[in-house]
Amino acid sequence: MSYNGRNINAGVPVSANLQLENESQLAALYLSVRNQTLALCAPLEVEDYQVQPMADASPPKWHLAHVTWFFETFLLKPFSNNYRIFDPSFERLFNSYYNGVGKPFSRANRGFLSRPTLARVLEYRHYVDEKMLELIQTSMIDEISFRIQLGLNHEQQHQELILTDIKYNLGNNPLRPMYVDQKADDSLEFNARWVEFDGGLVESGTDAGQEFVFDNEMPRHQVFLQPFRLSTNLVSNGEFVEFIEDGGYERPELWLSDGWAGLQAQQDQRWSMPLYWRKQGDNYFEYRLTGEQLADPNRPVCHVSAYEADAYARWKGCRLPTEHEWEHAAVDAPVEGNFVDSKLFHPSGQSGEGMQSQFGNVWEWTQSGYGAYPSFKPFDGQLGEYNGKFMANQLVLRGGSCASPRSHIRPTYRNFFYPPDRWQFSGIRLAQDLISKERL
Repeated sequence: MSYNGRNINAGVPVSANLQLENESQLAALYLSVRNQTLALCAPLEVEDYQVQPMADASPPKWHLAHVTWFFETFLLKPFSNNYRIFDPSFERLFNSYYNGVGKPFSRANRGFLSRPTLARVLEYRHYVDEKMLELIQTSMIDEISFRIQLGLNHEQQHQELILTDIKYNLGNNPLRPMYVDQKADDSLEFNARWVEFDGGLVESGTDAGQEFVFDNEMPRHQVFLQPFRLSTNLVSNGEFVEFIEDGGYERPELWLSDGWAGLQAQQDQRWSMPLYWRKQGDNYFEYRLTGEQLADPNRPVCHVSAYEADAYARWKGCRLPTEHEWEHAAVDAPVEGNFVDSKLFHPSGQSGEGMQSQFGNVWEWTQSGYGAYPSFKPFDGQLGEYNGKFMANQLVLRGGSCASPRSHIRPTYRNFFYPPDRWQFSGIRLAQDLISKERL
């Protein structure tokens, strides 16, 4: 695809966590990530760039401008000599939540911004990219290198948000249009098993090193775990259908109080199945970015809230894992799985071989509240607003999804959303307590 003569197709980016040794490597990394954002937008029509289907989702055009605003605000303005701001109005329009920088434009009203046009936003990206490459060639101090890596990891987060927001837009369109037209991968039958862990005093989190990590992943610290076990597989569509048909959405004893109250408050759109599902006769259909299809019973269930995940776990006589249990199980596992790099854009079949399916496919809800680790220190200055101020009323998710870039995910990565949220690629892994020998 091209827009105004600019080719915006691109390949999968290299890792945004590489140890950067020189300016050329940093420039190549910068362009790789930036081009990948445009590549994800390539299947869109111009009309798709403007739609904001709900307050929590943003138009793709806004995402394209916001990640560019990040580089302009936190790198070019403070570090580039004689930098001329592209458009002063963008400083407010595309500020997400950095109150220390200025008053952001209302999140719920981003869909009203028919101007600036898409062409103007792409011109903004081109302008900032040229200035950023100049900055990289002329100044390679540690603070600039760190902020560029932060900006690229930030852009990778928005690459995933672009896909989730596009899916919410297209998935709520009565035409159920496809984002991409491609054949689905083969389904795999599986037999879930349990893997047991002794628990005890374990390490969790990480410390600052040569590779980039977010502040909310630090510092490395000790936690005590009781013996537990985890299912080798994510909960499947077929298993979740059994919950639905056993009246799972009608049984208050299965639900957390806030979740049940939310169900009762819903009117015409009361939840009765995962987001993007519909039932026709005896069949369940789900909308994917590749179009609507029968819900494959062997694929991981996707687009469920933490309330639904918790209710399902209770129905099975299980629970959701804590984030530290999840990390302890994943710490030595290779970060391999179905990420956006595979271009499937939907959870794939599961093999059930050990704990090797913890990465990719769907973000896995945990029961852990999103909060600060002991001795947590946010990023310095205005960048301190990045993660720390959201540490209330949200739950941690782990593992990445089919919309996450592979290079962006690691065992210590902490995602976080509110318990009712369903438009992310979120799913379920079950946990159970074990009785330790010392307690017998």
